[in-house]
Amino acid sequence: MGRAFEFRKARKMKRWSAMSKAFTRIGKDIVMAVKEGGPDPASNSRLRAVIQNAKSVNMPKDNVERAIKKASDKSQGDYKEVIFEGYAPHGIAILVETATDNNTRTVANVRSYFNKCDGSLGTSGSVVFMFDHTCNFRINAEGLDPEEVELEFIDYGAEEVFADEDGILIYAPFESFGAIQSALEEKGIEILSSGFERIPQVTKPLSAAEAADVEKLLEKLEEDDDVQYVYHTMQETEE
Repeated sequence: MGRAFEFRKARKMKRWSAMSKAFTRIGKDIVMAVKEGGPDPASNSRLRAVIQNAKSVNMPKDNVERAIKKASDKSQGDYKEVIFEGYAPHGIAILVETATDNNTRTVANVRSYFNKCDGSLGTSGSVVFMFDHTCNFRINAEGLDPEEVELEFIDYGAEEVFADEDGILIYAPFESFGAIQSALEEKGIEILSSGFERIPQVTKPLSAAEAADVEKLLEKLEEDDDVQYVYHTMQETEE
């Protein structure tokens, strides 16, 4: 198995299990998708993907419809996607993806978290190169063989395909998202969820005490409403 498999196995989405945080994140994704491509999922592939993700975390249909309606209102402000880069203690690189309607507030908050936890906020490009930007799809595994799926989707950019208890996962470079989404839809394969992740190229093992120092910063970042995802180069173990 490759790095995507190991990354997924260790991460297990453990930091994003809180339902309220997942709903907040998806609500912002809906706003950005509607602002970009309109409120009709049939003609807006990004919105289709977000709705699939909403279903995967059991977000009520009424919540999704309200979010789409709200996003369609011209008075609804847009969210800007902003990436922050820096270092936690012990040389751990941190990449923070945010969606914000007030960049001044978000910058101040993120900077304060780094400062309070003995980290340092870096400049654009300081750590992003340490992560591979990937896209992923979780599909219904019924009647499908992971090896056959991999062979079929290599031409669309798939680099890693593996199964877990919830379906089959396809990992590919960020740029391959549209091609794979279209191919899955054309072939009638059910997409359970999809998204993007940044997989560290190299991870660093830490002692328990050192890891606790890094966790303090990660927790502060992840609790912030403007923060969508946090990635780091600390070596994680499966829980």
